[in-house]
Amino acid sequence: MNAAHRAAPPVALVMDRYDDVAHTHAALAAHDPAVGRITLHPGPGTTSDTALAHDLLAALGKPPLLPGRFPAGRQPAWEAATAWIAALPAARLTVLRAHRLTTRRLECLLHLRDTTGIPLTLVCHRPHLTTALHRALHPVPHTVTSDLDTARSHYYDGTPAATGPQPLAQTPTASAVRWMTIPALDRLVSYDSTQPCTGPCTPAPIDWRHRPPPRPLTEAAVREITRRIHQATAHPRLAAALATTLLTRASFQQLLTVRAEDLGPDAATLAFHDPARYTDGCAVHPIPAWARPFLRAAASFAALTDSRELLARQDERPHILRLAENARVRPTQPPQPARAGGVVWDWAERGQAERYETLLSRPGKPSRPRR
Repeated sequence: MNAAHRAAPPVALVMDRYDDVAHTHAALAAHDPAVGRITLHPGPGTTSDTALAHDLLAALGKPPLLPGRFPAGRQPAWEAATAWIAALPAARLTVLRAHRLTTRRLECLLHLRDTTGIPLTLVCHRPHLTTALHRALHPVPHTVTSDLDTARSHYYDGTPAATGPQPLAQTPTASAVRWMTIPALDRLVSYDSTQPCTGPCTPAPIDWRHRPPPRPLTEAAVREITRRIHQATAHPRLAAALATTLLTRASFQQLLTVRAEDLGPDAATLAFHDPARYTDGCAVHPIPAWARPFLRAAASFAALTDSRELLARQDERPHILRLAENARVRPTQPPQPARAGGVVWDWAERGQAERYETLLSRPGKPSRPRR
């Protein structure tokens, strides 16, 4: 069940009366976003709710800033964090140093709990509640404990706690930072002119009659690409756009045609629109399990920001290209790149256009092929 549809359990309040380091160590040891356990240690010296949202995005393993322009200059950081948490199959949020949080920050955390259904644990490292904590929790169902073993069961969401020394964070290997060349990105910078549908539309399953399907990704490539996208951006829409392009070989113009209603149940399918049949016509693509969390997060983000666009807006192509470069994935490159270390995004598309122009210059001009 999606986190957004489950009822939130009572807030767990842990009273670490004497600021015992064992509580902090246990909560930090439980942190594992890959399985949905998130330990948030708010940065000291900050009081704004936006800074807390940035801390939460960092705890999720993402850069805290979202690229792009936003209404009134306000970054939708809480909306992004909420969308990512809602996309997790299961999650538990533990917040350390809760006695330092302002009333506004506590309200934001409780709103996140109400929106996503995520179990929330607040750790107060002092003998008595602050006024802000007392006021925030008074109308909210909650439990209180000062027992370390009970607290640890909250930190680990009821699963057995890890024992023994934990592995140290490893320095990225050469394979983790090398470029991955993926031909499915060849058309992201494309010269096509696909337009969205303006009326009712019932897309058919994609049949790949007009262009070859993207080359299947190996399991190892899927794991590495997933890790890279998660670490390269906090923006749910951009992350979903890049993941979708890798699966569908879509152009940026095709990404623009996708609306929130084009996402199927549980993000298992996604529809593109092309009423002029310039590429595939209006077609439904199957979405494998690894990419569904990206699309679920994008759908939640669209709902939270009142946006119809699921994958891209007109001004976001540079951000998608920059995301791909930050994730070290690129399309097929020319034998001699134009500049050292740079990515040439339209090399394959220019080559196809030049071949077509050559055909047009010959006697008996062919009709423009449909892709």
